[in-house]
Amino acid sequence: MAKRRDLKKAINFMCSELFAECVAVMHYQKPAPQADIDNVMTNILNLQDDMLSRVCHVEPGMKPALYFKKLREDMLHGTDEIVEQIKALL
Repeated sequence: MAKRRDLKKAINFMCSELFAECVAVMHYQKPAPQADIDNVMTNILNLQDDMLSRVCHVEPGMKPALYFKKLREDMLHGTDEIVEQIKALL
């Protein structure tokens, strides 16, 4: 199992890359409604906050291996949703 510090770095990196994609879409693609871009950026920040708080505070009574497997699946699912939202802006 990876260290929590490494998990936090990976989460921060992934979310910063998604955020950078939104900024690139905002500046270099056809004009998209600002409200839609703001919504996607808010979703990215919410995902980051949720994942970081879950890394720091493991649910009691749950095996750590299963907990972090579920965390990974939720992170992948969340990033997939955000990528689809960014694609919709194009």
